[in-house]
Amino acid sequence: MHSELEGPANIGCPQYVTVKELVHTVAAVAGKKLRIKSVTGPVGVQSRNFSNDRIYSIGWRSRFDLESGIRLTYPWIDAQVQATGNNP
Repeated sequence: MHSELEGPANIGCPQYVTVKELVHTVAAVAGKKLRIKSVTGPVGVQSRNFSNDRIYSIGWRSRFDLESGIRLTYPWIDAQVQATGNNP
């Protein structure tokens, strides 16, 4: 945040995952068992490409992979959900 960089910049690890992989990762971190049902439907964009070049230009690098980041963030998200009383 303290840099000469202006405007938006992608911040994240350069790890590509499918939506299914993301669901499995979050479920595993949350200790939940899910039954995932894939449905036939229109296929949109197969992937979204992003570039971390702007944030890399100031020397920033991700220290965490996706699963590690979710493991660090999930307890806070869970506490927020519990606090609202909107827990499933």
